[in-house]
Formats: sequence, C-alpha cells, structure tokens
Amino acid sequence: MPSPPTIVWFRDDLRLADNRALHWAAERGPVVGLFIHETVGRPLGSAAAWWQRKSLNELRKRLSAPLIERRGDPRDIVPQLARELGAAVTWNRRYHLSDIDAGITHATGATTHPGYLLTEPWHVRTQGGSPYKVFSPFYRAALALLLDAPPSPLPMPEVTPADVEPEALPAVAEPEWVGTLGRHNQPGELGGVEKLHAFDVTHYDNNDLGAAGTSGLSPHLRFGEISPATVWSEVSGAAEEAGAFLRQLLWRDFAWHRFFHVPNMATVNVRGTFERFPWEWTPRAEPSSTPRAFAHAEMDPGAQHLEELAAWQSGRTGVPLVDAGMRELWATGRMHNRARMVTGSWLTKNLGIHWRHGEEWFWDTLVDADAASNAFNWQWVAGSGDDAAPYFRVFNPLTQQKKYDADGSYVARWVPETATPFYPEPMVNITESRNTALAAYGDIKD
Repeated sequence: MPSPPTIVWFRDDLRLADNRALHWAAERGPVVGLFIHETVGRPLGSAAAWWQRKSLNELRKRLSAPLIERRGDPRDIVPQLARELGAAVTWNRRYHLSDIDAGITHATGATTHPGYLLTEPWHVRTQGGSPYKVFSPFYRAALALLLDAPPSPLPMPEVTPADVEPEALPAVAEPEWVGTLGRHNQPGELGGVEKLHAFDVTHYDNNDLGAAGTSGLSPHLRFGEISPATVWSEVSGAAEEAGAFLRQLLWRDFAWHRFFHVPNMATVNVRGTFERFPWEWTPRAEPSSTPRAFAHAEMDPGAQHLEELAAWQSGRTGVPLVDAGMRELWATGRMHNRARMVTGSWLTKNLGIHWRHGEEWFWDTLVDADAASNAFNWQWVAGSGDDAAPYFRVFNPLTQQKKYDADGSYVARWVPETATPFYPEPMVNITESRNTALAAYGDIKD
C-alpha cells in the first residue's frame, strides 16, 4: 500500500528552501501542495495580489509535487480535501487569522511550523511575562535569543509527488495600472535569492534616497519566497557591518508581535487617546484603480481633505520629495524607506488626514504590504501606535530632501518638472501646517 499523502498548505511561504512544513511533509512520504485564495479576512491590495499571482506561478513551475489551487473559506476547503485524499495536513504558521487556523487544526490534527519570523510572539517577553511594547528592549531580548540559538535554515527537500491531479484557477482580470509593476519587480523564490546574493550589506543605507543601499528583499520576505532565517544566516556571517540591517529584520518581527497582540491595529488607534484626534476621515472612501484613487459614493462638499488626499496619492502636492515618493510607489509598487516616513508624516501631520487613508492606499499599491507592518508603521509615523515617533516629530520634506537626496537624483527621476513653471506651489504652508499639527498633538498629550 502506498503511503498516504501530506497536504502542504502554502500561504505566505511560497518557497522550497527552508520551508519547514514542506520539509516535514517530504520526510513522511508523498506530497501535495495546496494554495487557497481566501475569502475570509482582509483581501489583498491590487499590487500585492499581482505579486502573489506571479509568485504562485513560479512556485508551481519549481514544485515537483502537484499543486491544488482553490478559492473560498479554508475552514471548508482544508478539512474536505484532507478527507478526500486521506491526507495529513501541515503548514507554516502565520500570526493573524489565528482563530481560523485553530479551527482547522482541531478538525484535521494539522502539524504547524515556524518560519515566517525570526522569533515567535510567545517567546519574546518581558521579565513580568508580558509582550514588549517598546522596540529597544524587544530588540535586545530577541537578539539575545538569536545569538543563543542562531537560525539554521533547512535545505531544499527531495519531494515525492502524490498521485493527485494538479488544479489551477483561471486567470483573473487585473487593474490596468499594475502592468508597470513587472518592469521593476521579479516575483518568486529565485528572484529573492538573486536579490540576497546581490546585496552588499557593507553598503546598506536605508536613508540615502539616491543610493542603491537597500536590499530590495521586503516583498520576497512578505510572501515568504525567502525566509528571514536564510537572510539572517547569510548576512550576519558576511560582515561586521550587518548590525543595522539585522535590526531592521527584528523591526519586522516587532511589528508582527504587536499585531499578534493587537489584531485590530489597521482600524483602531493603539493609543486610545487618539480616537479623539481631529484627523480628517471619510469612512466611505474606497481605493479604485486610477491615480485619483478614491471614489466617493456621495461627495461631501465640505470634505476638502478628499481633494488633498487625491493630490497626495497621485504625487501632485507641490512638495518634491513627497511627490517623488508617491510616484515611485505608483510606478513600481515600492517606496524607499525614508520617503515612506516623509510621505506619511506629510499626510497625517501637515495635511491632517487620518492615517487610515494612507494605510489603505499603501495596502492597495505596495507589493510588500502585509497586515502587520503596514498598519504598525502607519501608526508609528502618525504617533498613535506603540513606540511611535514622538508626537512633535514632523518631518520637514524640504530639510529631508537636502539631507537624504543631496544631489537631487531621486526627485529628478520621479518629478522632473520641479524646476519648471508647471510645478505647483505646496498645497499647504509647511511651517503653518506643522504648527497646527503640534498644537493638536499637544492637546492630545495634555
């Protein structure tokens, strides 16, 4: 009698190397892969969905086992498929939708594995046993764990295919604007490995806008095309200068740990006092597929912030560095880390628009948008989240441009008309809007 198969439920782990669930299944016998386009939870944004489709196609080409692709509620699909195939079930853990995974584990007896983070949320705790809310002590505690037990990535396993027919869903229509993403991105495990091998950590700089000093790994980590353990293992042994980059990997862990404990972070201010902060907000605004971005069922004549929001989204604020960042995002699905902070500060502090509008736009247009980092970082820059930027920190986009785009190459690439009569004046006065923001933040602080 042949051995019963094991279903490997792929989620945000679209890789073969250092995939603990796939490795565990391969050691048991025949393997069948499963990927579900889930109809529960928050739907992916357009750019991330584009990346996921491309990455899934790459996985299908390289996986020597059949891959079944379904759409629906995994609480129905996984147990039913396990019964039909007489199969065991395994997956690599995720740190949201835990109630859904718990129900499927109960129904199937699934075996789960770590691999999406460097540290598990229940392993990094204060001396009192509570989760950390401030990054610096979290970083020291997590680093101590990693130094004590360094990550040890697993090799690519030898996979025996189960005798099951593969299934693929029909192609779906994509928004027209995502067509530009392919010119700037290479989804898939091989693309992630190529990025890692090309990355020189001795020149890492996530602040210099004009230099190629970042790794470019964020979307590959987001979809699990390369594991953080693999990145940590290779980079930490490559150079003594790796500390700043490794700290950013643990910032990613920190965001997910906080999201694990505060799962409504994308919609609710972590600091409750900010529920009364006077941000402009329109609940019915929804992302659409044009640079104008937000469609309104009933336009409120007094909602001036919607016009300002549209200008911010399309990179036409009259502030060169802000516009450069937003145009880079629209064209590539990416944005430089320094530009993310500046554009977020401009929206929430100078324009006084709710961080949720920014979070929703980034969710729809970033190829690396994930549930934790997107919400966590928006609340960080807005001042409403855990270990947030001090409320009085309002990034001056002109000062930031002089400091981090000294030769002007970043702005020149994305906003070439800045030195012409066709470029508009800033939509609000930088100094006056900063003072207004500080007064509002001061009221919250008091």
